[in-house]
Amino acid sequence: MITDLLKNKIAVVTGGTRGIGFEIVKLYLQQSAKVVLFGSHQESANKAVDLLKSENPDWEVTGMAPELGNLQSVEQTIGEIIEKYGRIDILVNNAGVSARESLYDYTEEAFDNIMNLNVKALFDCTKAVAPFMRDQGGGCIINTSSMVSLYGQPSGCGYPASKSAVNGLTKSLARELGKDNIRVNAVAPGVTRTDMVANLPEDMVARVTAPIPLGRMGEPTEVANVFLFLASDLASYISGAIISVDGATLV
Repeated sequence: MITDLLKNKIAVVTGGTRGIGFEIVKLYLQQSAKVVLFGSHQESANKAVDLLKSENPDWEVTGMAPELGNLQSVEQTIGEIIEKYGRIDILVNNAGVSARESLYDYTEEAFDNIMNLNVKALFDCTKAVAPFMRDQGGGCIINTSSMVSLYGQPSGCGYPASKSAVNGLTKSLARELGKDNIRVNAVAPGVTRTDMVANLPEDMVARVTAPIPLGRMGEPTEVANVFLFLASDLASYISGAIISVDGATLV
């Protein structure tokens, strides 16, 4: 097993308190990174840190809770991280929210909320971090997309729309920031065993797993492994990619 892939790296992971984000944080720590995880509330961020520390007290992990989608709040928090560590090598824009309401029931407020967290928060975090990455000689940004960004879904149109925007931002930012030695990629998970899936009715889970040739949904650790690869020097010439982790789902 390869170890220390992220030794001496400073990583920021938004949405790092549960699900795929928590597994990313844990895997980065196992690979010797120092991690700052963002949660929706300081309480949930602290709880995630305590859980990680209970597994390995030597891991260097901190929890913070800026208001994602508010550039001033994000910039202030990023500034505090820079003041502490002097650099940020990896930014994972993982925070997000899903929705499955039909168009007839979809409110403008719900649509604005999903765009604010899934798209604007990504923009704000990237805008806040990129200048420091540029000045330090480079960095790596990884965004969480989704299988539905490519195929859509039968309800909850705001979610695939937001993830399609993530793909567009990823490819455009990779082209723009490449000159600064900043790589930008996205991971598009398929059906993964997270809290979002746990809340789906059993009949819906059966329907969404039926088209998966591997015959099962993915595990958060399997998705986190791709985030590790993209953050490491093993992926030093990969930028602008949208990598599907969906078991070859047939749509």
